[in-house]
Amino acid sequence: MRKSLLSLAVLSALATPSFVYAAEEAAEAAVTKEPEPTWSLTTNIGFVSDYYTRGVSQSWHKPAVQGGFDLTHSSGFYAGVWGSSVTPNTFPDASVEIDLYAGYNGSITAVEGLGYTVGAIGYFYPGGSWKKYNYLGDANQTPEGGRWNTYEANAGLSYKWLSAKASVTLGDWFGAEKKTGWDGGTSGSTYLELNAAYPLPWWNLTLIGHVGHLNVAGKLNKDYVSSSGFQPSATTESGNPDYTDYKVGLSKAFKIANADGWNAGVYYVGNTNGSYWGSKGYGGASFNGSSQTKDLGADRVIVTLGRTF
Repeated sequence: MRKSLLSLAVLSALATPSFVYAAEEAAEAAVTKEPEPTWSLTTNIGFVSDYYTRGVSQSWHKPAVQGGFDLTHSSGFYAGVWGSSVTPNTFPDASVEIDLYAGYNGSITAVEGLGYTVGAIGYFYPGGSWKKYNYLGDANQTPEGGRWNTYEANAGLSYKWLSAKASVTLGDWFGAEKKTGWDGGTSGSTYLELNAAYPLPWWNLTLIGHVGHLNVAGKLNKDYVSSSGFQPSATTESGNPDYTDYKVGLSKAFKIANADGWNAGVYYVGNTNGSYWGSKGYGGASFNGSSQTKDLGADRVIVTLGRTF
């Protein structure tokens, strides 16, 4: 999962080449004094010591390689594709996450520095499906389950270095439904977030802060889960995956051999629901045929390094 305003700041500072329309269109725009529409294409690559998003590790607490493309227009339109390695323990038979997204960014002229964004994003896990869910070698626990793929619509506001965004799923939350062990469908699950990227006066540092809250429109059906072979710990409360997550740290933009676009960061991350996402909860269990467990929402320090071209 990706593409909050914060995750853009973590990967890299946006510094992009642009290309414009043909020379005769440029001349015409100059005559009419109208601003010339421009497109910008950006490529980004990155490395993270642990792929945390929305307070949950997607890489089983292992490093991940990431990268993507962003296309923006001077009107405010944007679209892009981004990918990261993920763990098959969480997404059986899938080792890559691919995000496709598009939207529009604009400003509210009545207040200087006030902006807005609206958009949509799809998270895709090629080859992965709930049909591949496999706890302790039993590969037929959710034979009618669908894919992990998830779709969201989002809208947000920003003011200078602060931003807030709300996202809502347009279908089930990562395939969670009755056929996969839940008490019903999870369409309409929400994620609310508040982000800060405050530029410090020293060494091109930016202070990053984030708090978010996940509200899944459903809970785990413990009778179904128990019959499938997974026995949640007695400390697992209601099968509720909801949590509040947090992130704080520093990012730094820098050059290497006069090449711009480099960015590095150090962040402290985690979430509040160790009962569900911890090593004794359902969310911390391996779904890929082993008895491995991890506390996927544990407090952790992560390091990032990336570049935008």
